[in-house]
Amino acid sequence: MSDNVLYDVRDERFHELIAGSAKLEELISGCRWAEGPVWFSDLDCLIWSDIPNERMMRWVPDGSVSVFRSPSNYVNGNTRDRQGRLISCEHGGRRVTRTEPDGRITVLADSYKGKRLNSPNDVVVRSDGSIWFTDPTYGIMSDYEGHRAEPEQPTRNVYRIDAGTGEVEAVVTDFIQPNGLAFSPDEKRLFIADSGSSNHEVPRHIRVFDVVDDRRLENGGYFCSIDAGVPDGFRFDVRGNLWTSAADGVHCFAPDGTLLGKIKVPQTVSNLTFGGPKKNRLFITATQSVYSIYTTTNGAQYP
Repeated sequence: MSDNVLYDVRDERFHELIAGSAKLEELISGCRWAEGPVWFSDLDCLIWSDIPNERMMRWVPDGSVSVFRSPSNYVNGNTRDRQGRLISCEHGGRRVTRTEPDGRITVLADSYKGKRLNSPNDVVVRSDGSIWFTDPTYGIMSDYEGHRAEPEQPTRNVYRIDAGTGEVEAVVTDFIQPNGLAFSPDEKRLFIADSGSSNHEVPRHIRVFDVVDDRRLENGGYFCSIDAGVPDGFRFDVRGNLWTSAADGVHCFAPDGTLLGKIKVPQTVSNLTFGGPKKNRLFITATQSVYSIYTTTNGAQYP
């Protein structure tokens, strides 16, 4: 297949998703570890986390950058619920929180079976209002991205918060280090990254599960592996293609798990999200910087 400075095309189908004239733009630099990008379509802005600097940042299309929240309690992953409220994973508080319209912080989950969570990492909201999040130990392994502490949970789990009762339930308990997660566009499957190979000799893969009765996960299996670095955050486009972070850029996988191609990024990519008025602009958090590039597909995530 073809190869150029920006794209590494592995399958001809990738050409349908990328614009040859598009440029990778560095929007901002100076972060210590940029993560958790979330697009606010109603406010026309991008918000993301700069975890070690304990702050959250805001970018608007005129190029202006400002601090959204500081201190952030070492927030990592972010998303929005069906009412447009910000949902965040805090390493520092070892909890999942919601930011109310008046700025108040509501704690949604901070423990399971009477013991503190590890350090919630990434989060997604299903159309029924349930909140699903991963809980590896990265935020308590040192004081760099949180507060060093011994884990109280015996395993690194994926959890579901019930929209009606607020009950926290472990839905998967056999990951080394669960990380990014996203529902397929039809919400019938949940994809979850295992980034355990960052400090264990295990596969660098993304697993896929069937969602049963809107609350259980079954038939967990292999979907794809990352050949550079580890999988972290990822999103789907409307065609069901999975766009994931990697050490050398953004990797795009077809619904059948075939690697279609890569967008090369000069820094290790941590996460990404689609945004802009048409959701065809890919925003990429990568180590010290935030990048963007226009695509010829559109993001599937809400909002």
